[in-house]
Amino acid sequence: MKYLVFIAFVAILGSLIAALVFMMNGSSDETTRSKRMAKSLAIRVGLSIMLFASILLAWKLGLIEPTGRP
Repeated sequence: MKYLVFIAFVAILGSLIAALVFMMNGSSDETTRSKRMAKSLAIRVGLSIMLFASILLAWKLGLIEPTGRP
């Protein structure tokens, strides 16, 4: 489970960095740049939702447990 969370975080950060690159890119076609940036951000949101759902599913299946630490 630790590896899945780590890979998901890396993918989320990669998607966020890609959106930043598309935003900062000085291309002349504004619509293409905006579409690529929006697609990258949509992928990031999808990955974040998938990570949250997989953590909840792992908790329900008993693969991970809350520690209750303050």
